[in-house]
Amino acid sequence: MIISQYAYFALSSDRVSAAEITARLGIEPDEIVVRGSRLASPARPASHRWKITCREPGLMVDEPINRIVDRLFGHAERIGELAAELDNIDGGPGASVLQVVRVFEHPDGEEEDLTGPVEGLEKVAGQHQLLGWHVDARVLEFLRLTRAELDVDEYAYG
Repeated sequence: MIISQYAYFALSSDRVSAAEITARLGIEPDEIVVRGSRLASPARPASHRWKITCREPGLMVDEPINRIVDRLFGHAERIGELAAELDNIDGGPGASVLQVVRVFEHPDGEEEDLTGPVEGLEKVAGQHQLLGWHVDARVLEFLRLTRAELDVDEYAYG
């Protein structure tokens, strides 16, 4: 099995641009998405998005999540206040999200490591070293402070 995975934290809005979100927070994003940059009608992407990402290969999911939280935890209350404003401006919840994306059998992903035993136990196929992760209390507090949803998407490539 081959797995490619990454995580990001995003603030999204139909009306407030990523540039305005950057100005309000004073934090430069790693990536932005501009609403309607591909199609004008209907707008695709459907919203502006300000993103902090971790795309480093070879990490279990909790590791990129923790790196993102480490970068943003000191700003969490301010992010949460802005997320509440964006929800109000756009007329509903969902401005803030911690997103996990995992793609199985992606050609750029990481191969399963079946070499040698781990702690005396023999490895068998289907127990990829990147499977399994947890969310600790600090991450849960970050989600609460930033008003973020946790969204996990898993796909099969092709």
